[in-house]
Amino acid sequence: MSERILRLDKAGTPVEWLDWQMAATLYARGLVTWTLGDVIYRLHGGTSRLTGTRSSLSLHSIIACDGVTHNHRRPAPPLTNRALFRRDQHLCLYCGKPFPENVLTRDHIVPTSRGGRDRWLNVVSACRRCNQRKGSHRLDEIDMELLALPYVPNMAEYLALINSHRIRGDQMEFLRSQFGKESRLL
Repeated sequence: MSERILRLDKAGTPVEWLDWQMAATLYARGLVTWTLGDVIYRLHGGTSRLTGTRSSLSLHSIIACDGVTHNHRRPAPPLTNRALFRRDQHLCLYCGKPFPENVLTRDHIVPTSRGGRDRWLNVVSACRRCNQRKGSHRLDEIDMELLALPYVPNMAEYLALINSHRIRGDQMEFLRSQFGKESRLL
């Protein structure tokens, strides 16, 4: 059982990926308020001495849970190289060539040595050659330009980025409906 379950808050905002055990716990505690998508796991428990029936639990691919609704002005999702490289579609945003994740680097548009921050809007994927060529320069100081502007992925995009190889069709359809207009993931 390796398929992950997409957890939403009760308003339908994506929150996180869950394994089946955590999802089953939320179901058992009565915290699942509504579901979408297909049933992807059917769990069977023991047999009741009183009724003779066997307990079972059907886990859907998308569940909404009771609790605090997430504010749409929450902080940006965590910045990781994996999510960054996937946001930029494994392209060097200077030369435009595709590279595997283990060859790409994180480049700071405004270098950290010159006050740039390690944030989504200041970083892009770059091949080693372009990153070394740019060095600690600002783009307006050398003959290099970006092929696409960086953006901050919303939570739906981030969850798609970090789990891109194991997302079910119904989950991806739900996430895509919430991607931002600047998304390159559509």
